[in-house]
Amino acid sequence: MDEDLLAELDAEEDVKQKGRSAVLREAVAEYLQRRRRSGIASQYRRAYGAQAGLGDEFEGWEEQGKWPSE
Repeated sequence: MDEDLLAELDAEEDVKQKGRSAVLREAVAEYLQRRRRSGIASQYRRAYGAQAGLGDEFEGWEEQGKWPSE
């Protein structure tokens, strides 16, 4: 890691209290959690956002679940 960046990190109060390793562990854990959430959100967008309707295998069934007209 860049020495200037480490010096800036070491000057932070959290690092002085918890230690550099603990703060870096927390930062990495938060980063990985954001990546997982982003990946899950991306999967939902791909699965549900790309296609309207139920897909070819359920073609024509859209009207089956509607209440009859009076």
